[in-house]
Amino acid sequence: MTQHVVCEVDELPVGKMKAFTVAGETLVVYHLDDGFFATQASCTHLFGPLAKGKIVDGCKVQCPLHRARFDIRTGEVIDWANFPPGIQLLNAVRAQKALKTYKTSVKGNQVRVKID
Repeated sequence: MTQHVVCEVDELPVGKMKAFTVAGETLVVYHLDDGFFATQASCTHLFGPLAKGKIVDGCKVQCPLHRARFDIRTGEVIDWANFPPGIQLLNAVRAQKALKTYKTSVKGNQVRVKID
């Protein structure tokens, strides 16, 4: 496992998120009230870009395509895709799948992510 610097602490204010490519992997780093977290960049439903979604309830990311919601800290599915009406038919083929998460740390003013 290698730690990679993704940004400076002050580059990502609380409540914001940003996509980064690190060691060939695209991920999203989130700055929540209780620290920095990172997940894969694509929704597990139909691979929507999570960085274009939004942080809701302080700790969940909502996909911009079909409104699937995931816990940013654990990657767990909170709500599976539910928009537009009828998308649930596709859900029979696309089973719920959690997001991959990455360990983050702050050293000095640098936000770091561990990549396996």
